[in-house]
Amino acid sequence: MKALRDTRHMTVRHLLALWRQPWWIAVSLIQPVIWLLLFGALFKAVTDIPGFGSDNYIQFLAPGVVVMTAFFGAGWAGMPVIEDIDRGVIDRFLVSPVKRSSLISGRLASWSLTTAIQSLIIVVLALIVGASFANSVLGVAILIVEAILVGAAFGCLSIGLALLIRKEETLIAAVQFLVLPLSFMSVTFMQKSLMPGWMQTVSDFNPLNWAVEAGRDAVTAGPDWGAIAGKTGLLVAFLCLCGFFAMRAFRTYQRAV
Repeated sequence: MKALRDTRHMTVRHLLALWRQPWWIAVSLIQPVIWLLLFGALFKAVTDIPGFGSDNYIQFLAPGVVVMTAFFGAGWAGMPVIEDIDRGVIDRFLVSPVKRSSLISGRLASWSLTTAIQSLIIVVLALIVGASFANSVLGVAILIVEAILVGAAFGCLSIGLALLIRKEETLIAAVQFLVLPLSFMSVTFMQKSLMPGWMQTVSDFNPLNWAVEAGRDAVTAGPDWGAIAGKTGLLVAFLCLCGFFAMRAFRTYQRAV
């Protein structure tokens, strides 16, 4: 299909751009390393709280860090779009025969590959500092899939906002408005049962929380596969919704040029 061929070409374009700055992956790992090592050391005593349910905070935290790394990275997916708009790159693609959907799917495909690499690095680092992951390769693979799903969804949201806003400062403010509240109203850092009641309610509707819970459950010794499948289904539905928003935003941009 032409859409798949065009997506492949656009993916290669973005990967070649990344190849010219390979240190970007290493630099983007600084923040998750800080979360894993410093937060892990700072809050390791919380495992002594009755009802926490884990005696190793690094092991509890690691799946959340994997998902949050994808989530934070996806929040900035719209920034290169604004740069391409300002440079006229998007407009040149619009007069070419390339499928319009591939302009978004190509970015997401290259970003997903980068996320998978970063997630594997974080998993290895977590293993080095004392974490363990049950269900071996399958559990880690599901964790990475959950991270990619939530990241792709928020990547679509960021790209859609970029196409509508077209201002870097406004996009930065919008991303910050979403990223920080959603991060702390999830089970990334704390067991759900120990969160305030209103936060527990909000977390039930938080896509980031779905990914963290499903990913963490997948790497535990007794996973609830039904719950994992349910949360994965919710993430797929959310991704489709955000993808629809991004495509509508693209059509709005086309009509404006």
